[in-house]
Amino acid sequence: MEDASLTPTKSRRLSANNSNLLNEDGKYGGVDENDEDQYSVEAWKTLSEGFREVQSILDRNRALIRQVNENHQSKIPDNMVKNVSLIREINCNIARVTSLYSDLSVDFASRVHQKREINEVKSSDS
Repeated sequence: MEDASLTPTKSRRLSANNSNLLNEDGKYGGVDENDEDQYSVEAWKTLSEGFREVQSILDRNRALIRQVNENHQSKIPDNMVKNVSLIREINCNIARVTSLYSDLSVDFASRVHQKREINEVKSSDS
């Protein structure tokens, strides 16, 4: 009998800790081909959303860099002062991109690890 707390939503949810996929016998419960397809869909959705967010930040940085260059070329003191805040924003954006890539990497690695464990359990049950 499958653990009553293991709902389809819970069994599809992927996290670094995959214990929410285990039933009370310690086996992967309720994971069938449809669930595996759902894992793939969720993984691609997460990656796509993350890459879209990264691209948006990079596009913003491109515009900021253009503005910094224009301000620098103008040699107007007020514009040079504005560059300080623009460069700070660029640096913050770079930190955000780094963090997003790190999060995507961890999430992807967790999903791959979890998928391997599920496949190992399935092959040992066969």
